[in-house]
Amino acid sequence: MKVTIFGATGAIGKTILWELMDRGHEVTAVVRDPSKVEMVHERLRVEQGDVLNPDQVADFAAGQEAVVSAYGPKFGEEEELLEVTRSLIEGVRRANAGRLVVVGGAGSLMTDSGEMLMNTPGFPEEIKPLAQAHADAYGLLEESNIHWTYMSPAATITTGRRTGQFRIGMTRVITDDLGESSISVGDFAAALVDELDDPQFVQARFTVGY
Repeated sequence: MKVTIFGATGAIGKTILWELMDRGHEVTAVVRDPSKVEMVHERLRVEQGDVLNPDQVADFAAGQEAVVSAYGPKFGEEEELLEVTRSLIEGVRRANAGRLVVVGGAGSLMTDSGEMLMNTPGFPEEIKPLAQAHADAYGLLEESNIHWTYMSPAATITTGRRTGQFRIGMTRVITDDLGESSISVGDFAAALVDELDDPQFVQARFTVGY
């Protein structure tokens, strides 16, 4: 499969890139600083580009079966996420790429109490603006006319290894027997590429956890 990934130098994006390469995909990694991409492979093309530019998104999405966005805004710059999402939607639409898969947030997942996670007691106040930005970006995808998939992690994403043992859900936070919600970055990446290889959630949201 031909896949373009934006945000391939962050912790999540880098892991998704490795997972894509391990599974034999042909990947174009679009980054602001190509020197930060540590991998060299005959199936990997590294390009300098700006995800905020829909013309560039369209160029890099053309002829691709999927576009993956692992973009994550810095704290204090959460509103940029909405600009990025609009750019991705427009670029993918123009290029007529197969689908857009977005790494999203967990804050708007529903809890057993019927509240969104970000509205529950104890949710860190400093993270709420980012959680709301992710929720707003999800809304933009829902309103779009492209083939999209929005993937939320568990409440906590860790640096743990890839186990291949995880559970899949849709709109509700996945918790273990102790009420904890977590997923390793390796298993998150594995679940995302599983979805690319065998689509189950086109124009839908899903989440992953232990």
